[in-house]
Amino acid sequence: MAPEYAMNGQFSVKTDVYSFGVLVIEIITGKRSSNNNEDREGLLSWVWRSWREDIILSVIDPFLTTGSRNDILRCVHIGLLCVQEMSITRPTMASVALMLSSCSFTLPTPSRPAFVYENVIPSIESSSAEGLQMSLNGVSVSELSPR
Repeated sequence: MAPEYAMNGQFSVKTDVYSFGVLVIEIITGKRSSNNNEDREGLLSWVWRSWREDIILSVIDPFLTTGSRNDILRCVHIGLLCVQEMSITRPTMASVALMLSSCSFTLPTPSRPAFVYENVIPSIESSSAEGLQMSLNGVSVSELSPR
């Protein structure tokens, strides 16, 4: 779900671009973006981290045997462009079609996808080295409201 829709209920053509990007990434990785296992990194976070660490080949579904690696990586790149956090920075679907059909079209560098959070909690090892005791507790708050 696009962040602008999830947070503010705003819907636009860029919401569809976001959904398309998620779909492309799901196809390339062979994994679903909705994961009920809270201990695992989300799909977009995993792909984004792999992109930034230059280990993006590790996210490609091993069963994708047709097509060149460059074409597959280009699709991941386009998928990341489509799921950028700010809707204004996402390409239009016309631009996406052009990017997919023309290998000579230079792709811009994607920015961070929506719902990707940097790890700001210090590790247990570093906190215990400083003599601090801490535990990590997960809290989920749901607020129901009528439409």
